[in-house]
Amino acid sequence: MGTQATARHSWQRGALVKRERQLATLAQRQHGVLSRRQLLKAGLSSRTIRRRVEAGRLHPLHREVYALGHGVVSMRGHWLAAVLACGEGAVLSHRSAAALLGLIRFRRIPVEVSAMRGRERTGISVHEGGLHKDDRTEVDRIPTTTVARTLFDLAEVVDERKLEKAFEEADRLRVLRMPELEAVCARGYGRRALAPIRRLIDAARMPDETQSPLEDRVLELCRKYEIPLPVTGTTILGREVDAFWPAERLMVESDSWKFHGHREAFERDRTRDAAMQAEGYRVVRLTDRRLKQEPTIVANELRRLLAQGGRAVA
Repeated sequence: MGTQATARHSWQRGALVKRERQLATLAQRQHGVLSRRQLLKAGLSSRTIRRRVEAGRLHPLHREVYALGHGVVSMRGHWLAAVLACGEGAVLSHRSAAALLGLIRFRRIPVEVSAMRGRERTGISVHEGGLHKDDRTEVDRIPTTTVARTLFDLAEVVDERKLEKAFEEADRLRVLRMPELEAVCARGYGRRALAPIRRLIDAARMPDETQSPLEDRVLELCRKYEIPLPVTGTTILGREVDAFWPAERLMVESDSWKFHGHREAFERDRTRDAAMQAEGYRVVRLTDRRLKQEPTIVANELRRLLAQGGRAVA
């Protein structure tokens, strides 16, 4: 082999090695999955792709989407594979996006994707329709809907209790931004999601001064359900509490959740509760929503706790 031929062979081999390394790096970043478009862009021909599939070096996950090396991929790999399978501009959405964002429990099949157009595929549920650019983001290299848009979409596929829990989790994670949610609502004229989302926004923004103090509401509840009246506005261990039954060492405190985008107050209250419990007191936290919507359940819970006296509950 001549010098030129040897140099050319060496260059070709180096180029092949470089290409394979680039593909391996890309697959690693993408949770082990690659699209046909990416393979072609990297220099593989259709014939080469077919041969690699036959040889087991590429494992089809969806049409024109493959796992590199082996067919076992993570949940994030399945999420990204579904997005890649639905074409350019597709994003993870609805319950799948909520799971990726940590707003609801892990959900695998079907993977929910929003795309301009598309058809149902095995393991993929496609929601057709355009998305505003502000409703798109990327998490761990997976194109997905923003927290605000995800909550808005959730409002059309889950019940209101599950939606409220997702709101609370977004607040706990400090990822909820009310202006973004308002903007999504403004763009969603006529959508079924508007009513439940608006109810949660209104509840979150209800001024405290329009509500009676918790101690008054607890007294009203006790009178209505014939529960022994607590001492109100007293101080225990240097801490003013809303309602307190001394003999039973039971106290009730407010637990109002609002969408502040932070939870410093939440953490501070829990630290104080732990200190109280260490001294033998029992702390019950009540929300305005529970007192208003399920007073009978709250009353029964208080009765059981009072009946236990000051005993520690196992």
